Amino acid sequence: MSKQIKNVLIYGYGVMGAGVAKTFAEAGFNTVIKSSRAATLKDLPKGVTASATLPSVPPDLVIEFVLEDIKVKQAVYAEVEAAYPDADFLLATGTSGMDLVKLAATLKKPERFIGLHYFMPADKSLVVEVMAGPSSPEASVDLAVEVMKRTGKEPVVLYKPIVGFLVNRLQHAILHEAYYLIENGVASAADIDHAARRLLAPRMCLNGLIQQKDISGLKIHAEAQASIVPELFHNGVANPMLQSMVTRGETGLSVTKGFYDWDGCDMDTVRKQASAQLTRLMAFLDDELPKPAAGTEPKPRDPREKK
Repeated sequence: MSKQIKNVLIYGYGVMGAGVAKTFAEAGFNTVIKSSRAATLKDLPKGVTASATLPSVPPDLVIEFVLEDIKVKQAVYAEVEAAYPDADFLLATGTSGMDLVKLAATLKKPERFIGLHYFMPADKSLVVEVMAGPSSPEASVDLAVEVMKRTGKEPVVLYKPIVGFLVNRLQHAILHEAYYLIENGVASAADIDHAARRLLAPRMCLNGLIQQKDISGLKIHAEAQASIVPELFHNGVANPMLQSMVTRGETGLSVTKGFYDWDGCDMDTVRKQASAQLTRLMAFLDDELPKPAAGTEPKPRDPREKK
């Protein structure tokens, strides 16, 4: 695909779809929502229109935000491809954890399929992961990256498809160990969160995850890894404690009980506060922290470089 992207179709209008539509409309894209609830939708973001049917004008980019069910998503792809058989467009999934190889299996043109992983709240969070589908050329990924930048986002780029993208894989790797520590009485959820807030997060804000190790020195890091990694909890199975909690209905804030007791807390206020705090933190990091001094910025290495 070589043409510039102007017309964007958001298929599905949940919380995520609404936030994403807002970012495109504010950036000047022609933005249409496809939703069975189009006639009853209120408070659409400025510049966004809604339709119960696919628009007559072929889109340049389609992003689906429907149920995390492979058959539901593939039905959407089939509908879109049938509606615009001769159009040249990018087709993106908004999934956060499904396998793009499996999702693309029924596509007529899998080479145009990519993943766009937004984070909540979609209109405020700056990072979006852009991931290649199983057959998409690098040029399609690069085009999507350019579009994300035009909407004010800071893309994380993956040129190969992998389940969970980058951020969720990192999150689940550390959470799997955290759940093991809780389950075995080694540390409490509160202690783990305290360590994350007061040590891991500040260090990562400044130097990231990998750059910090370059700064500290890779020799001592390699020695520590050789000692620690064999002792980590590697079992290849979702944590049974977490799965049992969900089975019992202990699903967190919305039901007042998860790893914490939320009884007496106002759910909407907690979530709005978390969103507002994230916005203020990102503003602080952008505006208040001093910029790196001359001669201290390393050059990024291409992940496709042969090691």
